Amino acid sequence: MTDINKILDVKPNIIKPSQGKVLVAEPFVGDYYFKRSVILLAEHNEEGSYGMIFNKPLYVKLNELITDFPKFDADLFLGGPVKTDSLFYIHKFQEVDDSIKISEDLYWGGNLDNIKELIALNKLNKENIRFFIGYSGWSPKQLNTELRENSWVVTRTKSDILLNEPPNDIWKRIVLGLGEDYAHWINFPINPDWN
Repeated sequence: MTDINKILDVKPNIIKPSQGKVLVAEPFVGDYYFKRSVILLAEHNEEGSYGMIFNKPLYVKLNELITDFPKFDADLFLGGPVKTDSLFYIHKFQEVDDSIKISEDLYWGGNLDNIKELIALNKLNKENIRFFIGYSGWSPKQLNTELRENSWVVTRTKSDILLNEPPNDIWKRIVLGLGEDYAHWINFPINPDWN
């Protein structure tokens, strides 16, 4: 993999990965799933890491795939390449039974009946919950290896950027927030062969 820090003369990761932090793909990660992706880490420990890609909409409505779900007018997202036959969700409601706190105001999963009820009551909407097919996962130490290879930058961001920013703008917005050492990333072509 390309050592982007040497090519671009930027600083290495200074924030350690942990639950609630965000992974920002360097501009030359060429994988379909991870190209210019922004991933919220739901877990990172000695057993491995997993999270959800927040900027890969599938342009399919949840109700188009799950017919017994309350009406929910929001796109489904591709969370990653693992378990793409399963539904996952991240939301802002600590009241959902069995949900796991990821950050100050974001929660992973929880009781699906609670989720359906809150949607039916119009308390959950696309500004405070996101549904995903699949998730992104790393075996023990795999993510640390990818960080050493400079595939990712670890940072923090506000939940409003993840949930409310247009998906196609999230990567650019967070890269610009990393500062001038990274801002020129947004000028690289999506396909390096176009350069």
